[in-house]
Amino acid sequence: MLKVSNFTLEIVDKVLFEGEQICIDEKVLKGVEDCHEFLKGFAKEKVIYGINTGFGPMAQWRVDDEKLKELQYNIIRSHSTGAGEPLEDVCVRAAMMARLGSILQCRSGVHREVAELLVEFINRGICPFIPRHGSVGASGDLVQLAHIALTLIGEGKVHYKGEWRETKEVMKETGLKPIGIHVREGLSITNGTSVMTGIACVNQHYAEKLLEWSVLASVWMNEIASSYNDLMAAPLNECRRHEGQIEIARKMRELSADSKCLLNREHELYNDGHTGDVTFGHKVQPYYSLRCTPQIMGPIWETLKATGKILEEELQSASDNPIVDPETKNVYHGGNFHGDYISLEEDKVKIAVVRMAMTAERQLNYLFHDRINGILPPFLNMGVLGLNYGMQACQFTATSTTAECQTLAMPNYVHSIPNNNDNQDIVSMGTNTALLCRQVIDNCFQVMAIHFIALAQATDCLKKADKLCSATKKQYDEIRKIIPAFVEDTPFYDEIAEVEKYLRMR
Repeated sequence: MLKVSNFTLEIVDKVLFEGEQICIDEKVLKGVEDCHEFLKGFAKEKVIYGINTGFGPMAQWRVDDEKLKELQYNIIRSHSTGAGEPLEDVCVRAAMMARLGSILQCRSGVHREVAELLVEFINRGICPFIPRHGSVGASGDLVQLAHIALTLIGEGKVHYKGEWRETKEVMKETGLKPIGIHVREGLSITNGTSVMTGIACVNQHYAEKLLEWSVLASVWMNEIASSYNDLMAAPLNECRRHEGQIEIARKMRELSADSKCLLNREHELYNDGHTGDVTFGHKVQPYYSLRCTPQIMGPIWETLKATGKILEEELQSASDNPIVDPETKNVYHGGNFHGDYISLEEDKVKIAVVRMAMTAERQLNYLFHDRINGILPPFLNMGVLGLNYGMQACQFTATSTTAECQTLAMPNYVHSIPNNNDNQDIVSMGTNTALLCRQVIDNCFQVMAIHFIALAQATDCLKKADKLCSATKKQYDEIRKIIPAFVEDTPFYDEIAEVEKYLRMR
């Protein structure tokens, strides 16, 4: 059981992917209580947005005191208007953790039972129905968070133990009770960046995995090509100063340390007195998709590092409006719900992942194109040329999927459309951006799965398995457990799916 006072990406990962459960530090819950009690007293005989006024453009209307609880229920019910397929459980649980993280900042003014019920939902795997479409990412994820709030008041439906069921039935079965409405629970739960942040946290987990695989695949590619190892040399990469490039080169040296495939330029080209006009059978420098791995993956490493920092800051931020501050004895109205930070970062991550897909696709082309590599049969075909086709059709899938990634790489952050009677005159589209990023990540895993099958097949074509470094040999062995070396033509779709699953799960 993890005791939390704030969420980090590490804690989110442990809950989502390692089955850990959470509990809230009692001192923090006391802070939530104190904030709630302050708001109750402060709100008397004052006009405070969303407590005794309407919402959005209707904030100019005062709501009668006897209707204030109804007001909070109304925002939840009226905004539960999402459409499309439901978000995956992993994204919903991450969104609930992000919402809980906001509440734990003790600036929301909600009753502690909101935090406690969110913990129960997260730990028990009770996942509210959240449709894919509905958020413009400006007044936060109003529509999608309303679907979470709807289940917290015992309405709507949830995904529980593999079934969609009425929330009230699951609550009765698990002994849980709906939250009450005390002051501003409806507005506070629905108002914030938590859905886009939750999806972005899931994206971060998988994008970092893809980077690890991309670097390892690039080492393996250079082993297959018998590249000169100075492409990853410290003096070469450190003189360019970029932290990411230096780190990727260091990682490549670490992975390839015991390889028997890479060549040493000093031994091969510097020490034998080469003179005169000579045409070399082996390329003096490999293609860019092999040679420039530190320069290509370095910016991606730095992008993911920066995004991780932004995500942790968002997980530890109060992102609703207004902000209740017991310390200064005031309630502040502003726009902490605006999703620009997440939207811009998810566009960056999306572009970075597209670059990884593009690099994998180009490396695949090198493996498949016999006139380019000069050492492998066309399409890694170990059968009869003309009769058999090897991995020819796999390239169609990898290329078309990469092409879709390139289309989706168009920045979404800039696609603001005013709405809400122009109250929301500039919006972030943060959740759409995070979802598009998620699609690109899924696509990249598919391309990477084909790439790893091809790397294993190329290794067998060259009979190099025993010369690989330990890191790539381990992956060769794992891939070969899923799909043995093939000579005869065979369908690949099941094996591609299994390798994709392996790459995601490892």
